[in-house]
Amino acid sequence: MPFWVVGGEYTDTRFAEIVGGGKETRLGPFATYENAKAEWARRAWSSVDDAHQRWRIEEEGEESGSQYWVVGGEYADTRFTTPAPGTEELRIGPFATYEAAKAEWARRAWSTVDDAHTRFRIERRAR
Repeated sequence: MPFWVVGGEYTDTRFAEIVGGGKETRLGPFATYENAKAEWARRAWSSVDDAHQRWRIEEEGEESGSQYWVVGGEYADTRFTTPAPGTEELRIGPFATYEAAKAEWARRAWSTVDDAHTRFRIERRAR
């Protein structure tokens, strides 16, 4: 199934409402997870200094059959594509709702906020 990179600039760090009241930007579809992840990393890096911008990866599929995952960890550099030496990308979940995954994402993101090489994102994957 195709993958999408979804997000944009939000009104605040609750990441609930897009600036101007519009819809989230959906980039894609990408045929592979790796291509979507490369675009996610490009967007994440280009907005790293903007606390109101967030991006996530979604796999196209039936919404009711989806699970949410918190994915990330420490990376080799700020392109966020290659895990740091001796580590691997973490996949925490599944969570039944986006809100539950977002709570875990926030916990992990805030606990590593001062580490420029650590980043977490939320992914929606079809079962």
